[in-house]
Amino acid sequence: MIALLKRYWQVLRRPSTHYSLGFLTVGGFIGGVLFWGGFNTALELTNTEQFCIGCHEMRDNVYQELQPTIHFTNRSGVRAKCSDCHVPHEWTSKIARKMQASKEVWGKVFGTIDTPEKFEAMRLPLAMNEWRRLKANNSLECRNCHDFPYMDFTRQSPRARDAHSTALARGERTCIDCHVGIAHRLPDLRGLDEMIAVHGVDAVPAVLLGGAAEVAQ
Repeated sequence: MIALLKRYWQVLRRPSTHYSLGFLTVGGFIGGVLFWGGFNTALELTNTEQFCIGCHEMRDNVYQELQPTIHFTNRSGVRAKCSDCHVPHEWTSKIARKMQASKEVWGKVFGTIDTPEKFEAMRLPLAMNEWRRLKANNSLECRNCHDFPYMDFTRQSPRARDAHSTALARGERTCIDCHVGIAHRLPDLRGLDEMIAVHGVDAVPAVLLGGAAEVAQ
């Protein structure tokens, strides 16, 4: 064993052109730590509310809609910021979402939603993108805060209790199937049927299916 350790030590001390292998290994480790720390710091900066509302498209539209809601101000003081609902917390899913969001930069560059009128015109497809994502991941961002096993049904309204103890408990529905328009205004649903014909029902919460006219009223 001692001989083996000495042999490894000799390899580590053996110089490359200018530096020993040991120096390169330790230097690479330190460099990796610094890179990883810098990368994660930059990643977390993009999750801050200040970053999200840094462009007027978000600051003057959806951020204004969020402020009167219970997710912004409530009796417990627990507030959800943009990334809590729109960015997964688990690391691999977070990276995948960030890569997907990089495409959204084009909307900023080319002014796709840079006025309130343009934003409203795009609200339905933008909402459907989020609805589709939340249905596909079983409303993961909602469940990061609202954990089903800890729900106290006795403190819920009869309607909520019935929905949570049946369809949600059995996995037939997910949060976004019922909880739409709780942080931002619903889009104009008069074009919903046409969007369903193009994109299918997977992008639409169950509460809106077959009842677009009633919800719109």
